[in-house]
Amino acid sequence: MKKRIWLGATALVIAAGVGVASMNKPAIIGMIARARLPHIEPNRPVNWAQGPTAPAPGEAPPNVVFILVDDMGFNDITINGGGVAGGVVPTPNIDSIGRDGVDFTNGYAGNATCAPSRAAIMTGRYPTRFGFEFTPAPVGFAKLVGTEAEPDSIVKPKFFGDRVKDMPPGSTAPSPTAVNTLSVPASEVTIAEVLKTRGYHTIHLGKWHLGGAEGSRPEAQGFDESLGFIAGGSMYLPEKAPDVVNAKQPWDPIDRFLWPNLPYQVQYNNSAMFAPKGYMTDYLTDEAVSAIKANKNRPFFMYYAPNAIHTPLQATKADYDALPQIKDHRLRVYAAMVRNLDRNVGRVLQTLKDEGLDDNTLVIFTSDNGGAGYVGLPEINRPYRGFKSTFFEGGIRAPFFMRWPAKIAPGSRYASPVSHIDIFATAAGAAGAAVPTDRVIDGVDLTPYLQGKATGRPHQTLFWRSGQYSSVLDGEWKLQVSGARDKVWLYDLAADPTEQRDLSKTNPEKVAALKALLKAQDAQTKKPMWPSLLQGPVFIDHPSGQPQKAGEEYILWDN
Repeated sequence: MKKRIWLGATALVIAAGVGVASMNKPAIIGMIARARLPHIEPNRPVNWAQGPTAPAPGEAPPNVVFILVDDMGFNDITINGGGVAGGVVPTPNIDSIGRDGVDFTNGYAGNATCAPSRAAIMTGRYPTRFGFEFTPAPVGFAKLVGTEAEPDSIVKPKFFGDRVKDMPPGSTAPSPTAVNTLSVPASEVTIAEVLKTRGYHTIHLGKWHLGGAEGSRPEAQGFDESLGFIAGGSMYLPEKAPDVVNAKQPWDPIDRFLWPNLPYQVQYNNSAMFAPKGYMTDYLTDEAVSAIKANKNRPFFMYYAPNAIHTPLQATKADYDALPQIKDHRLRVYAAMVRNLDRNVGRVLQTLKDEGLDDNTLVIFTSDNGGAGYVGLPEINRPYRGFKSTFFEGGIRAPFFMRWPAKIAPGSRYASPVSHIDIFATAAGAAGAAVPTDRVIDGVDLTPYLQGKATGRPHQTLFWRSGQYSSVLDGEWKLQVSGARDKVWLYDLAADPTEQRDLSKTNPEKVAALKALLKAQDAQTKKPMWPSLLQGPVFIDHPSGQPQKAGEEYILWDN
């Protein structure tokens, strides 16, 4: 027990950005006492606000159910021709959203990492327009990831300790909630706020990761009810629960940070933290089912955002035991998580059918970014190169489906590039709500394109940026620029969709033209609200945990 307390204290001090190596044991214990670890209360029932006992007369606007999963790779689902472990784990429920609706075969994430992508979704805007450029993280996280290279690494990460002084007030405090000060500004307008103008009841479940400063929590950004976790995530079960199977990545500093620092907890509308009931994805789905039933007689918007399948890798024993044919332990745990997630998506869809809501509900499914290389699994984004944190296709090309039986023809496939930024305007258009006119909205309503009422491409250009690393897609041409490496990559995705042939050396005019587009876009953005504290390598053609070799392609990721 003493060892466990010591390790937990060390982890929290690291989270707060304190140099553990320079502190003795009594100093660390003193710091932990001042940090006041949050108390997690026992599980309690959630009493969802009950809607009318009967639907209002007349035609109702559609319900909107938005399912955002975490770190799902393009190849993790069987509709894309793959599936985990070569298709051993089918994903029929997730696949059904695309098969019964539209599959956006060139769907792109708003960013290559969690929080900026979520900010793009919630606002319909490039997050660089309002300075939300980097994922909120404790200073200690940046120090750990920015100083601890993988074993035998040939490219070392960097931690910019001199920039800590430029962090916003309160964000470096020795408290596990200090990171919540790194928030989307309260002045930004969310999907929930727009839909409330049309009388929607708005519900958030799961991950938020857009901050908890005043005016930035879900219930202050348009959600009537919120059940989940404001910071980055939560454990799926306690590490030593009898029905959990864990898989750790010892080479990965992110993984080493998560295990001692993530709680197993949720909050309901800024209540005290309390324990979920059972495996997190199952629990959130139980509550989603209850919330749908409570709101079946009024239009509702549900943002269902489980943390699956983000690390830490934790599966239920039942799902793990169902996959004995997968011999690799880590892959088996990951596959079991996908199995569980697909089953829970199916439960949400079945509830819509059982309650008679299926036909008039717009269901949107996507992942916040591509699969993460730090889980050590090479196949998750195939056939595309790259992983989460990179602007190669594997990092930003996401599963992206919409299903609305009353309005979208089943079996549709849409090939023009679309983006997470389009979810805002599409949901607003479905509800008949006006989007804000006092600011640039970068997304467009995709429904007219799906119904043949609009022609052409929704976007000629799409942009991504994380510090010195940026990218633009213009038509079929894609440029990536790494200022830190003084390097560019240019690909013609029409001829080379998996980015095998860099054309930058033979097409300098195209490089110059695309750089000009990036410069023009940068002129419309704001300075990041907080600085990047770390810069680390992410290799393109193999995941973490495998030996690095000289000459291999990599990017430098800023956060």
